Amino acid sequence: MAGMQDIDHVVVLMLENRSFDHMLGFLYGPNDPALAGQTFEGLTGKETNPDKNGQPVQVFRITPDTPNGYFMPGADPGEGYKATNSQLFGNINAPSEPPPPGQSNLGFVNDYAYTLGWESQKPSWTIKDGTTANDIMGIFTPQMLPVLSTLARSYAVCDHWYCSVPTETLPNRAFALAATSQGHLDDNTKTFTCPSIFGLLSKAEVPWAIYGYDAPPLTRHNFPDTTDAPEQCFGLFSDFQQAAQSGQLPAFVFLEPSWSETGNSQHPVGDVALGEQLIFDVYNTLRNSPQWSRTLLVITYDEHGGCYDHVDPPWNATPPDSSVGEFGFDFRRFGPRVPTLLISPLIKPNTIYRTRSDTPLDHTSVLKSIERRWNLASLTARDAAAPDFWDVLNSHAVRTDNPLAHVTPPNSNGVHPNPTKPSHLQQVHADLVARLPVPRAHEYHRDRGALETSEDYDDYIRERTRAWQNTRHLRR
Repeated sequence: MAGMQDIDHVVVLMLENRSFDHMLGFLYGPNDPALAGQTFEGLTGKETNPDKNGQPVQVFRITPDTPNGYFMPGADPGEGYKATNSQLFGNINAPSEPPPPGQSNLGFVNDYAYTLGWESQKPSWTIKDGTTANDIMGIFTPQMLPVLSTLARSYAVCDHWYCSVPTETLPNRAFALAATSQGHLDDNTKTFTCPSIFGLLSKAEVPWAIYGYDAPPLTRHNFPDTTDAPEQCFGLFSDFQQAAQSGQLPAFVFLEPSWSETGNSQHPVGDVALGEQLIFDVYNTLRNSPQWSRTLLVITYDEHGGCYDHVDPPWNATPPDSSVGEFGFDFRRFGPRVPTLLISPLIKPNTIYRTRSDTPLDHTSVLKSIERRWNLASLTARDAAAPDFWDVLNSHAVRTDNPLAHVTPPNSNGVHPNPTKPSHLQQVHADLVARLPVPRAHEYHRDRGALETSEDYDDYIRERTRAWQNTRHLRR
């Protein structure tokens, strides 16, 4: 049986803001013969959430006939700490102990109704025409997501993988790469002063890389040990493709999608079909690499993004340290489930993967797996307690089949309702690069305050980063 020493390259593609049920809830039926005795924590199709009148709203299938199907749920649901509490507990304040079985995860429709109400009053927010609060109960069918679903059935799908904290993007991405958000629970904090997995790898002389898609990677500026790292540790998706083709992939690769509203991150209300194409391209890039036989690809999402999931998040998380977080949060609860696939030619098809540990899989399981493989110390108490995923490697031989050989990524043929609007993460990225020390002689000519469109932001990010890189080069 294969083991972790048979893997030399871990590649992580982290997408945006979708829950497990929303993307994969109908991946397997209850009597699917492919399960071969395994259980799958999916949907029956009878799950409901009450609306404001207490009437049950049932989950429904997003199919090719669903209007604007690839743009569901039609707007950006609430995803912060208070919104997540509202979705899980029906109140922005969490209870002091877990609710009884069946009494959690019942606030998604009401929270989405509240969110649509205030978003509709602000022109800076995008809502697809016809969107209602009931749309949060929409579930993509495998037919709608042929790339993600085929890979999930062809390798391992993790039906109990949780985001690390019950809140939005940047704290979860911090946990995914540093096993802590240093107490922060919202996207107001964009940088962290703690060590990251990249710094640990550098000290151990284990190579790594972060690749943006069509812009320099945002992740570079989240931690001191990435911002100051050598330029060869960063690139674009085309650089990732070239490294894979030439057999030059480093030990750990972290991939970003494109962050614009019309990009491929799959962040609501973006076009989910574009993310299908990205997943297709990442998989084929790796499968055609001479390093494929010793590579493990993790496809995951940073957080649930307010999308419906029926499974109660566990309350047995290990806090990264002894400090109390924002809102008085003690970091003992995980966030909702997110779609996660483990892909390697050393994994059998139709594997439903869960850890044997009492502690469930979450984003810090990637850290724990890397730390075990390359004999690194833990970053915090959270990744020290996390289970790794190396026992997912269950094949006696390297597979040579290509599950996507006859799969075509979908095309939504839809139109984004506000394609020139800058996304939240473009704004975050611009703020981060604006802080970079650039002497006046090399400073980019445009004042950041004048940025208006998505294209403006992308241009500023590229040019400001290039000016900073040039000054770094001169100093060296």
